[in-house]
Amino acid sequence: MEELLSLVKESYHSNQTIWFGHYPTSTIISPSPGVRKVMSSATAYLCGHLHTLGGLMPALHCRHPQGTLELELGDWMNNRKYRILAFDHDLLSFADVNFEEWPAVLITNPKSLLYSSSTHEPLVKILHSTHIRVLVFSPSFITSVNVSIDGVHLGAAHHVSGPLYVAKWSPQNYSEGLHYIDVMVQDATGKSRTRGHTFAVNENLSLRFGFLSSFILLTDHYILARVLFGLIVLVQVALLLIFRYLRKPTLKGPPGLVMLTSFSLHVLSKTNIFYYSLLILSLYTALGPWFIGEVIDGQVGTCFSFGLIVGGHFLQGNLTFMIGILQMVFFNLPLMAYLCWSLLLRCQGHSFCSHIRHVRHFLTLPIHLTMLLLLAWQVYSCYFLQRTYGTLAFFLSPMKTWLVVLTLVLIRKAWTLSSSELRTYIVEMKNCRSS
Repeated sequence: MEELLSLVKESYHSNQTIWFGHYPTSTIISPSPGVRKVMSSATAYLCGHLHTLGGLMPALHCRHPQGTLELELGDWMNNRKYRILAFDHDLLSFADVNFEEWPAVLITNPKSLLYSSSTHEPLVKILHSTHIRVLVFSPSFITSVNVSIDGVHLGAAHHVSGPLYVAKWSPQNYSEGLHYIDVMVQDATGKSRTRGHTFAVNENLSLRFGFLSSFILLTDHYILARVLFGLIVLVQVALLLIFRYLRKPTLKGPPGLVMLTSFSLHVLSKTNIFYYSLLILSLYTALGPWFIGEVIDGQVGTCFSFGLIVGGHFLQGNLTFMIGILQMVFFNLPLMAYLCWSLLLRCQGHSFCSHIRHVRHFLTLPIHLTMLLLLAWQVYSCYFLQRTYGTLAFFLSPMKTWLVVLTLVLIRKAWTLSSSELRTYIVEMKNCRSS
């Protein structure tokens, strides 16, 4: 943070400042005053990592409360996206373009209202400008650049030098409200491109970014992930403790789904091997080391849900909480549910073989298949751990490799547990079903 603050001081007297980084600010853990506050004097922060969220958010952009723009760019590796960015009289404009799609067009004056910031830019210059300015790029000769505002054709822009084309205009004619500028460009090969945006000459007007993109980029997701992870762990621990010490109600009449679910939780929580195994697993997921391995080349570290310890330093985690949520939602809790269901069938007098023959297949097969797929995912994560962090991490991984073994033991125990240990529940279930 001290290094970043020193960069801020160095750029203090600059006309404009742009920050570059890989990660969006919503995924960065930073000490006070926070990375957004530090970069608040900048016009824009250009970043990647999330890119377009797999195509779900083609324009993942937002504005910080201090006025700084945060602009994700689509990835180059798969989508071949790049950005043309220009300052025109200290007004920032940009266009995100697909590689080898020509002509490439960027309107620099008047600039887009959505991306305007009165805090960082002299927007009054739009009102006093004399020309509409457009940057046009193409490997072929440009044959025409036509400009329209609010659907009215203003004429052709003429070439000045390099990629710059200009057309005279009277901004005073557009001093009221919002307006839309269109620029249509055609080159000698017949390829054409139209680019446009909403603008305003009145600098007091503004537009807001969409809620979803602002939520994704402005929310401190590591805090949300930390809270959500803690709540999920708390729910599982609370269920085990409550049903462990809560008096089991007597089954009366044909039990419904809610009663059977409650009954199965009582059986699970009051059977020591399952209660203590799941309770320790849940607490260990939150507090214990997940694995020990070579997290950095030549450096052995320990990974927890809340961060990493490597080289004698503690690094706070953000992605680790997301992985913890996935672990809880897609394995720990389903395992608990599967064991409850298995014990319920045992209390109804079934064994593993008999329940396959007598219980409805449309119910049992999806449950077994789902658990098998989740177990396969857990096994694959062990392989992924070994490939990423080495063989040491594979063997010293209580949350992955060891958990696969524990899961197999618990599932086997649920189906082979002595009937004498379940006698009370079996008798109660028989009496309920016969009444």
